[in-house]
Amino acid sequence: MSIGITETFHVADDSGCLSAEFMLTKRRSGIPLIDVRSPAEYHKGHIPGAQNIPLLSDDERAIVGTVYIQNGKEKAVKKGLEIIGPKLALLSEQGLNLARNNEIIVYCWRGGMRSASLAWLFRLSGLTAYTIQGGYKAYRRFVHEYLSSDFHFVVIGGMTGSGKTEILKEIKKLGYPAVNLEELASHKGSVFGHIGEPPQPTTQQFENNLFDEIIKYPIHQPVFIEDESIAIGSVFIPKSFHRSMSKGILINLVVPFEQRVQNLVTLYGGANKELLIHALKKIEKRLGYKETRDAINYISEGNISDAVSIVLKYYDKIYTRTMLAQHLDGKTINFKTEGNTAYDKAVNLINYLKINKKI
Repeated sequence: MSIGITETFHVADDSGCLSAEFMLTKRRSGIPLIDVRSPAEYHKGHIPGAQNIPLLSDDERAIVGTVYIQNGKEKAVKKGLEIIGPKLALLSEQGLNLARNNEIIVYCWRGGMRSASLAWLFRLSGLTAYTIQGGYKAYRRFVHEYLSSDFHFVVIGGMTGSGKTEILKEIKKLGYPAVNLEELASHKGSVFGHIGEPPQPTTQQFENNLFDEIIKYPIHQPVFIEDESIAIGSVFIPKSFHRSMSKGILINLVVPFEQRVQNLVTLYGGANKELLIHALKKIEKRLGYKETRDAINYISEGNISDAVSIVLKYYDKIYTRTMLAQHLDGKTINFKTEGNTAYDKAVNLINYLKINKKI
């Protein structure tokens, strides 16, 4: 992280400004973050871990906005105060309940009136309340700049069903830096990737979550990450971040077709048949009418293995044509996975990379 970035994003109180690193330290020590924006703003994207204590509901914000457009700032501020006034006691109580060691951090969109008002109220209640200078907007600028950094990735790739995610998780358990994009995106990547996952975040929130994860590691330290297309379900990896991935070392896991089929049967075999069929129909034109009908029949019969075999051949072509094409700089290592468990495979891979001085 460059020093220049930190100068534009810091936490401020009445006595002066604190650096972004200090704010992050505060967060890691458990000091709560309060997002005072409306629920809709919060849902679109917020600093990970922040609690939403909105000064105005979505409807109330719309009312104030209408007054501003029709009658100007002064009338809008007055209307806002009319709405907020009766809530002051409850807002104060919420802050006192959430504060840790009498400290709290408050932010709004630009670090303006909303966060300043609630910080003032919390200070009257006896808390040490910080505000983020520039607010969430400055935080987002910081996120974008940081995610554009020149990261050093070790990319775990391989055909669908190779067990990439499981190996990545074991690598992280072994103590090596690792970022699980699919976990952050709540999606496993294919047309079936939403099955068994919670609702996906917005792309904006995904970026915030990604930043929150990647900033844990020194920027020049090799970080393990799974090979992904720029879209994971409905969310998108930032273009600059994805370019860094394409420049990294690619570990192309070489796993027999039959083993990959079995891995996917284990993953999706217990899923709702209707969900599987609905997802399958989304790729009918690309998969082919006959292949789609056959796969649907197999799913209906409970023959998940043969259905997976049909779909896997399609995804193998896609991976060869698109994903491997992203790594044409001679940094691809074809690695035949050995071992009976994901843990064994992770250990073997780490040992191989160490012996060959790749990490």
